[in-house]
Amino acid sequence: MRLMSISAVRRMLLVLSLLVAGGSRLVAQGASAAEREALFLTIKAQDAALFEAYSTCDLKTLGKMVSEDLEFYHDLTGLAVGRAVFVEAIKNNICGKVTRELVPGTLEVYPLKGYGAVEMGVHRFHHPGDAGNVGEARFVHLWRLKDGVWQVTRVISYEHGAAK
Repeated sequence: MRLMSISAVRRMLLVLSLLVAGGSRLVAQGASAAEREALFLTIKAQDAALFEAYSTCDLKTLGKMVSEDLEFYHDLTGLAVGRAVFVEAIKNNICGKVTRELVPGTLEVYPLKGYGAVEMGVHRFHHPGDAGNVGEARFVHLWRLKDGVWQVTRVISYEHGAAK
């Protein structure tokens, strides 16, 4: 696995923040409140399904929910590319060891015209059998809507540390 430099992660976060800012303007200019709410609820449901599969080690479902060319940027482990690499990492490092919950009130969703949506928030990781070991991290997911199917294409997971 190739590691990214801090400056490369910062550049990626800057690009994503510009995308989000552009998405926010799209919401303000074009999308109705009903459309914004529908997108929010859709991505919230996709997030719940993705992490239900993650937490229960449903690798088949998890694999279907991410793109073949997934790019996963992690502040501690670097860049991982590809669905197979991602699913294998979950199988070897997460299954039976970690569950995830979305921290209430942190979810943000913005449209990306012609592509899908960007989702941001904070998630908490629990380690069954070790109740004192709870971590948190911020995340950004790019969701692509193609042929009626939502898939995660890019992930940035950063600022990992003990839960607040």
